[in-house]
Amino acid sequence: MTLTDLPMPGTATVRGACPCDCPDTCALEVTVEDGVATRVRGDRSHPFTRGGLCVKMNDYERTVYSPDRVLYPMRRTGPKGSGQFERISWDAALDEIAARFTEIAETFGPEAIMPVSYLGTQGILNGLNVGDPFFNRLGATISERTYCDSGSCTAYAMTVGPTAGVDPESFVHARYIVIWANNMLSTNLHLWPFVAEAQRRGAKVVVIDPVRHRTARHADWYIPIRPGTDGALALAMMHVIIGEGLTDEDYVARYTVGAAELAERVRQYTPEWASGETGIPADDIRTLAREYAAASPSVIRIGVAIERHAGGGQTVRAISCLPALTGAWRRPGGGLLQLPLWAFPVDFPAFLGAEFIRPGTRVVNQWLLGRALTGRLELDPPIRGLMVYNSNPVVVCPEQEEMVAGLSREDLFTVVSEHFMTDTADYADIVLPATTQLEQRDLMFSWGHFYVTMNTPAIAPLGEAVPNTELFRRLAARMGFTEPVFTRTDEEMIEAAFDWSSPVLEGITPETLERDGWARLRLPGPDEYAPHAEGGFPTPSGKVEFLSSAAAGGNFVLPLFRQGSTEHQSGEPVDPLPHYVPPREAPGTGPFPLTLLSPKSHAYLNSSFADRPGQQRVQGDDTVVHMHPVDAAARGLVDGAPVCVVNDRGRFAARLQVTDDVAPGVVVSPMGGWRKHAGGATVNTLSPSVFADLGRAPTFSDNLVEVRPA
Repeated sequence: MTLTDLPMPGTATVRGACPCDCPDTCALEVTVEDGVATRVRGDRSHPFTRGGLCVKMNDYERTVYSPDRVLYPMRRTGPKGSGQFERISWDAALDEIAARFTEIAETFGPEAIMPVSYLGTQGILNGLNVGDPFFNRLGATISERTYCDSGSCTAYAMTVGPTAGVDPESFVHARYIVIWANNMLSTNLHLWPFVAEAQRRGAKVVVIDPVRHRTARHADWYIPIRPGTDGALALAMMHVIIGEGLTDEDYVARYTVGAAELAERVRQYTPEWASGETGIPADDIRTLAREYAAASPSVIRIGVAIERHAGGGQTVRAISCLPALTGAWRRPGGGLLQLPLWAFPVDFPAFLGAEFIRPGTRVVNQWLLGRALTGRLELDPPIRGLMVYNSNPVVVCPEQEEMVAGLSREDLFTVVSEHFMTDTADYADIVLPATTQLEQRDLMFSWGHFYVTMNTPAIAPLGEAVPNTELFRRLAARMGFTEPVFTRTDEEMIEAAFDWSSPVLEGITPETLERDGWARLRLPGPDEYAPHAEGGFPTPSGKVEFLSSAAAGGNFVLPLFRQGSTEHQSGEPVDPLPHYVPPREAPGTGPFPLTLLSPKSHAYLNSSFADRPGQQRVQGDDTVVHMHPVDAAARGLVDGAPVCVVNDRGRFAARLQVTDDVAPGVVVSPMGGWRKHAGGATVNTLSPSVFADLGRAPTFSDNLVEVRPA
């Protein structure tokens, strides 16, 4: 970034984009007065943002100017975890990192170094893949990042292909809206006005979730369901729809594959059977199936949580079949909304650095990071060097106590690039200062709408903070990497980010985005957009594959989730038809009879903003666990009591909230709070490091616990 990139003295409005890992990707208007950002608000002209921001971003300028910001490189001076550091120069930091990485690579091999990153910022330039070329060139362990939507994406692609699905803005045309495992008002706020408008026009809104959350309270019909049994409900709905002749036979015949096999498969999944699994009355299952099939158009919005149990992949397979059975895809506002990001022509290979990967380089999933650092996951060579950026693994990874033990190793050299001293940064040897979104350039696609957004830097970087792009340019230069990918400017990266010749970008250029801030992809408008009215699915057959041809390749992980690795298939072939995979352990039995859910917090974005005073006030200062009155009474617990939530992986302390918003047998504690604020462990200390059935997705929600008096 140069001085000419920044507003001139006086008052100016700079267009930007929210960096959060959220489907809304809000367009921002930043007021800058004499080089200081004084206000950040939603772009009032943006059709999806509509001038509003969520509680996470409402006072973003306070985050940027917080006195707690990390603004200079620092070296640890005290014990790991003590948070004791001294300021050093960038040259000293880079010299030490280069020397230690070189020493580790020469002594143990480069695979003894592992990057850890995710979507602490979501931009194409500074987000998920920014460090991949560097670490692939180094020969480091390939970091598999399947925290979020890997299983869902695998299942969705197996069924309907990588299609953008329903235009979120076209929800206003839907007559029946099923919101499945999605607390929209907390995690997808800007979609809600389109749902509410449809509701005003007469649409019925159904929410399926184990928790009566903010969104469920606005539904016409809230259906509580036992955690991990959503697949049983979807299969039973298909049993009713097919068995009662409620299918769109023309659509099924012309645009699907495997209808006969699917019909035979779902014969066994009766509403009575599903009622036993889900806790939903059989008559309600029949009513839901009939209403869904009869309404036109009908739409299903699935949330990320849908994949987070043992059978999450097959659950998404089953749900993805429903719109084709009923012909919901025929009209605008009908079908399924998973991730609209598939519409964006992002040139991910230009950012992965896959060409540097040496054959046979090992892969370690970040979900197993605690085990990898403590030796419980046997690795040769062991991890001796770690670099963390865009992530706070102490809070977001499972088996938290093991993670802390691994990070406490004196023989582990850890580098963390951060905005604030997170729980993870406390264990670093070197901490590097990262810019916020107001201080960096980036280009944003969205996984929640059809708008591409340019983030223009509004202010000069504070202190000595640098964007991730500049961080890896500096590291590459210090390591002697001379390939052109390591000297690209941000502007050159923007040119490489998209296939700018794609029809969906006709008339959209970096220059127009710099001028206008954002643009809708050149797709039909929400009143006309029905991408699969006549089939045309991006599957091998061009049809919805009830009988999946991709299943023959076995369980696979998309290259995007594997640091650019193209060796993404593994395992035996999977069942090509949707089927039910129950939760790993039946709740209500054994020493841990309750299912713990750890949904996203309302005021935090994963662990981001969990240290911000304004967001803490909204979220509440205490770690809480919500429990049904029946379960509380059985344990002699009262509302407000201090309790301990425990299983065989660990325990954390919380304050009890007794409420009938959660079902009996279920307890809920939102994730995102930091250990240092909780005075000890947080909810992910109890989470299992076991994968779901597809895409090596995590199983946060397949987690049995007990709640006891503190």
